[in-house]
Formats: sequence, C-alpha cells, structure tokens
Amino acid sequence: MSRPRYRSLSRREWLGCAAAAVGLGTATAPDLNAQAARFSIGACDWSLGMRAKTEALAVAKQLSLDGVQVSMGSVDNDLQLRRPDLRRAYRDAAAANGVRIGGVALDVMNQVPYKSDPRTEQWVGDSIDAARDLGVRVVLLAFFEKGDLRNDPAGQAETIRRLARIAPKAEQHGIVLGIESWLSAPEHIRLLDAIGSRNVQVYYDVANSTQMGYDIVSEIRLLGRERICEFHAKENGMLLGQGRIDFPAVRKAMDDIGYTGWIQIEGAVPKGQPLIESHVQNVRFMRAHFS
Repeated sequence: MSRPRYRSLSRREWLGCAAAAVGLGTATAPDLNAQAARFSIGACDWSLGMRAKTEALAVAKQLSLDGVQVSMGSVDNDLQLRRPDLRRAYRDAAAANGVRIGGVALDVMNQVPYKSDPRTEQWVGDSIDAARDLGVRVVLLAFFEKGDLRNDPAGQAETIRRLARIAPKAEQHGIVLGIESWLSAPEHIRLLDAIGSRNVQVYYDVANSTQMGYDIVSEIRLLGRERICEFHAKENGMLLGQGRIDFPAVRKAMDDIGYTGWIQIEGAVPKGQPLIESHVQNVRFMRAHFS
C-alpha cells in the first residue's frame, strides 16, 4: 500500500490499453472457477490508474485477472464505497465481466491516521459493511505515511484499543481486518496478540518488508497461515521477477504455511512505462509462478 501515485486513466485511455493487453498476448480467459483455485490473482485499482472506478473490472477481464482490490475512496468523495448504489454498480460490473471484487482497501488512512483521527473508527466499521455487501473477506487497513506505527508506542497502543473495539463486528460478519505497515513480523505479532482477535491479521507486502530489510521468507513462516490474511506482490519500480524479490522462495514459504487466497499485484511498474502493458507482463509472471 505504500506506493507511488498513479495518474487516473481516461475512458479512452483504458479502452486503448485494454485492447493493447489483448494484443500483447493475454491468452487465457479469467478463471470462472477461481473459487476452486488455490490462488486468486488480482490487482489494486490504484495500480491500474483506476482508483475507485468500476471500469477497473473490465480491465481486469482483459488482463485475465481473477479480480480487483478496490479502494473505499477518499475524503473528497466521502469514502464513496460506503454508498449502497455504488456497491451495487461494482457487483454488476463484476458479474458482467466474469471477474470478482478481490478485496476492499482503506488506503485513505495513509493520510488520515487510524491511530489518531476519530473519523477513522467509523470508516473501519463502514468498511466491514461494504466488504460484506460486496462478498469479500478482507479489508486492508493502511498504516504508512502519516499513519506509520514505527517507533510510536502511543500510536500502537491506540491502534490496539481501536481494533479491539471493532473486532467483534468483524467477527460477527466474517470479515478480516488486515494490517499493512512497516512493522516487522515480531512487532505485528505483539500487536495481534494484544488485540486478541483472529479477525485481525497481517496484510503482507513482500516489497515493503524487503525495503525495511526484513527476511521476508522467514517472516512469512513466522507469521504463518493464521496471521497472514493476504499478500501484495510488488516490486518498487520494477516488473515482477525483475527486482529484489525472490518470488520462487516466496511461493515455497506460502506452500510451507498452506496459504490459499488472493495475491494482489500492486505497483510493479517501471518508471515511465505504461501501466496496463506492465500489468500484462506481471500477470503473465504470476500465472507462471502461482498457478
């Protein structure tokens, strides 16, 4: 979730890019039986340049993705995914394109910190309602930029208090709240143990943790299946497979802990390169290594 800013695509641009995706050889159709597959491969709508736009689902179809992780929205649009009519539009777009809504993300909390801003408590509660309505299991909670928890005992303590209060609602509706942050695996474990709910877990981003100098393969094994809800597959400024991440080793660690579920492509776009064409290559890489 810590990421570069991507310019939103116009409708003409995304139509052209979708056509380019077909021309670049995305030969396999979306897996309509994806529920039976071990891994579901998606992409974040912001990485596609389509933050909080239903058209991202049509592009997902062209890219042969299983679905899209969607943003709840921004302060400017009052976190628009809270609106029932917009959620209905997302469900309709997913059905029309034969793909799924792969998750919900409160990326707005990078700028409006959960640890300190009282509005965010309502937002997390509303995100649980949105996820339930959209038929998704995981809500990503972002803790970067202004929301960073590193070296902030007071902020961590308040985050624990707030998540412990909202956890019963998540449990009631079968939704997992996924913490994505700069913290190490042991630090995450201390947070989760203090919160005390199986419905609060870690949203593991392999590039962010590598950037922090953590041994991601050891961290994945330490956290285990019971503490990792989902993964971001990312390289900062590189295509997947062409950067620092040893994805075969990541796959082996996933095998060791028995992980099944979504792997969302985030970023992994070289500077100056087109978003969609880069995602064509990234999807091809993910299908080869996480089939």
